[in-house]
Amino acid sequence: MSIAIDQPAAAGLGTITHASCRFCGAPLRHTFTDLGMSPPCESFLEAHQLNCMEAFYPLHVHVCERCFLVQLEEYISPEEIFTEYAYFSSYSDSWLAHAKAYTERMIERFHLGPDSLAVELASNDGYLLQYFVQRGIPVLGVEPAANVAREAVKKGIPTLVRFFGRELAQQMVRDGTQADLILGNNVFAHVPDVCSFTAGMKTLLKPQGVITLEFPHLMRLMEGNQFDTIYHEHFSYFSFITATQVLAKFGLTVFDVEELPSHGGSLRVYARHAEDDSKPVGDRVHELTRREELAGFTRMETYRAFDERVKETKRRILSFLIDARRQGKSVVGYGAPGKGNTLLNYCGIRTDLLDYTVDRNPYKHGRFLPGTHIPVFAPEKIRETRPDYVFILPWNLKKEIRGQLAYIREWGGKFVVPIPDVEVFE
Repeated sequence: MSIAIDQPAAAGLGTITHASCRFCGAPLRHTFTDLGMSPPCESFLEAHQLNCMEAFYPLHVHVCERCFLVQLEEYISPEEIFTEYAYFSSYSDSWLAHAKAYTERMIERFHLGPDSLAVELASNDGYLLQYFVQRGIPVLGVEPAANVAREAVKKGIPTLVRFFGRELAQQMVRDGTQADLILGNNVFAHVPDVCSFTAGMKTLLKPQGVITLEFPHLMRLMEGNQFDTIYHEHFSYFSFITATQVLAKFGLTVFDVEELPSHGGSLRVYARHAEDDSKPVGDRVHELTRREELAGFTRMETYRAFDERVKETKRRILSFLIDARRQGKSVVGYGAPGKGNTLLNYCGIRTDLLDYTVDRNPYKHGRFLPGTHIPVFAPEKIRETRPDYVFILPWNLKKEIRGQLAYIREWGGKFVVPIPDVEVFE
């Protein structure tokens, strides 16, 4: 199996390409939250880079007054972020279980078989498509990061190393490819040109086909104070109402929606061609739309209230860490996720407050977190150093991590999660 490599055109960093809403074009005049300056969250450093200049970009999030799309301006090109990528989906057991359950459900619900084609956009290391392959269903991955795509190919998953959009979809159709199922798990928020991406899905989908998109739910982000899920890879943050509007503009109708616990609260939306009347719009679509309207997601004042809550959470996190240090306690991190790097840089947490962090991904071992320069080790480091507190950065996986590190009870170690508020537990 081979990988088709598409070499991206050179793109300058720091160019602001969206002074207006990336969806509707309205001026971006209102702040959702401002997390200051931060480096790209997956730009891990090697030891020889620690004394080199490091690029920081704004994490100033706006909300559009017309369509209510919450968004970052495009300070960094997708080519710079995703061509070499540090995130491998297969290192989370719970995420693999989520992917396998999704696969079984789609096969049963939409009667997929050996004559079907499932196309995943941002297919990463094949963490999900491998389960379709095991069931004998043809697949195709589209993944811009060549280093993670190689892992998918090793699993027998054909992969295009390309950025997906209108032009690639047209080329795929000319080459005879159309999908019965298009799926995108945590990619919709990562796309700066959301219009080209959505138009491409419309083009690639068979007349009776189905699209499923999973993305963090803005309502849950705000309810759970999940400001750390804001980083340069995430260009947009969707309410259900806004996501539905984006799809509708390009002839796609949302006919079902599920609310999921993953990533602190996500949506899985099901879409089909507007002209496909074989899949009626279900009650859950109407119910969630009403709930968001009642919660104020079509009123600007709802969005303006978020920023102060974020600032107060920063104060509480720093108070805990400073008090722990003053008491002579040791604190280490677990995980090196993108969200963790947002939190650490926004709060100004470095090795004076967090000795190190660990991660299951060997790619990150021996490297240093961007901006804060906190070293990353293998998880065994925790047993060696016996810290008083383990600060869980991927708080959405806290149950899984507590199980993996249950042995810290041997020396009275405790866990800490920072979101939605600082919580200490054994």
